Amino acid sequence: PSVLSRPGGGEPLSQDERIEAVNRAIEFTASPPALTAKFAEVSESLATEIIFAREFLAGLQLARGQMKYLCEEAIRAGVQGHRGELFAREVARAVAALNGHDRVESEDLQMGVKLCIAPRGTQISAPPEDDLMQAPPPPPPPQQNAEEEQQDQEENEPEEPEDEQEDVAPPVPEEFMFDVEGVALDPEVMKFANKAKSGRSGSRGMIFSEERGRYIKPLIPKGRVRKLAVDATMRTAAPYQRKRREKAQNDAAASGDSSKLKGVYIEQSDVRAKKMARKAGSLVIFVVDASGSMALNRMNAAKGAAINLLSEAYESRDKICLISFQGDFAQVLLPPTRSIAMAKNRLERMPCGGGSPLAHALNQAAQAGLNAQKSGDVGEVLVVCISDGRANVPLSTSVGEPTDEPVDKASIKEEVLTTAKMLGVLPNFKLLMLDTENKFVSTGLAKEIAAAAQGKYHYIPKASEAQVANVASQAIADLKR
Repeated sequence: PSVLSRPGGGEPLSQDERIEAVNRAIEFTASPPALTAKFAEVSESLATEIIFAREFLAGLQLARGQMKYLCEEAIRAGVQGHRGELFAREVARAVAALNGHDRVESEDLQMGVKLCIAPRGTQISAPPEDDLMQAPPPPPPPQQNAEEEQQDQEENEPEEPEDEQEDVAPPVPEEFMFDVEGVALDPEVMKFANKAKSGRSGSRGMIFSEERGRYIKPLIPKGRVRKLAVDATMRTAAPYQRKRREKAQNDAAASGDSSKLKGVYIEQSDVRAKKMARKAGSLVIFVVDASGSMALNRMNAAKGAAINLLSEAYESRDKICLISFQGDFAQVLLPPTRSIAMAKNRLERMPCGGGSPLAHALNQAAQAGLNAQKSGDVGEVLVVCISDGRANVPLSTSVGEPTDEPVDKASIKEEVLTTAKMLGVLPNFKLLMLDTENKFVSTGLAKEIAAAAQGKYHYIPKASEAQVANVASQAIADLKR
């Protein structure tokens, strides 16, 4: 069997395969040479296959139609840049070589899409459950007469020469794996797309600077050097030491002053600075609607969720902020903090009742998040808005600007949606809308706000502190992936 046809093939291991894997691990722990000798023949066979595959690889090339297929799949999946197509091409060639094909087949192209394009897709969505659960159509009734006539025609047709058969167009999959809107037509593709998102990205959740953190690499400084990378500076200056030393000795002999002679000669062009990286925590801003009859329940749920998240925030460096809005304006009850004691003290007294200045609350959340990001300790900002989405106080009233004419509800709604759109385009900002409208069918205002901010929406008519904390924790985990 070829290398890629081994058991598993990207699928989860069965029970027997897992038992076999555990037994082999135990055998290897007991005696590595014995297990190596046991599978020496298999290892040698695989090594031989790889050697032959390397020889086949040089002659395997993709036709223009096959490259066009890969590019179209990348466009449909929303892949940014061209690395997806380039790597998918190399994967298709490698798979064809490992399988011993003399040309790249359609299944080789599909493997390239799964391994290289699907993980890089930015707009991949799973197919609707109705489509997945729909039974396949029944096969067409057998047409015996048509098949017999086709067989007779095939028997009467003369055989084509081998040269003409070799000129057949290279195979391309008959159907795309994504539709034009990025929906995965092949359910198996979602495994590769979700697998790429399940691991943590290397750069996300990190803050890069030249002041604090772990030294990761040198860089050419721009302006004043805050942290000198001594190792990189010495490596850069090392090739020029002989010439610089000879020049310094000649200058000293000409001037008769040897006080300027040094062991190592460093010039400004040799200087390198340190690029530092440190873990960045997340800031969770609870924006709580404190107006109306359900205000007390919502505030208690947000308070309990904030305390629960703070108790788990030590290792993750997460901070909590709470903003309530009622009356004519929103106010920050709890500034960004990791202190549980401060949170309990600040959240003991919470004003409730009055109007619903939602636009001002979202503005306050954006300002608090931007200020926290400027401090250098916060990377991602998650705004958890617990409200029904209905606002009745315009932003002009909240900021104290006099208005001559009363503002209607449609204008207030448009103002809130515009504010949500501005929040959604801020870097590293996400909005989580928890709809607490206590009706059998929600009016959909909260859902519109979440869509305007490109955020997520959850309908929780009776939001308890456990429910709010669980939803917020899952959203934080998604941010750090």
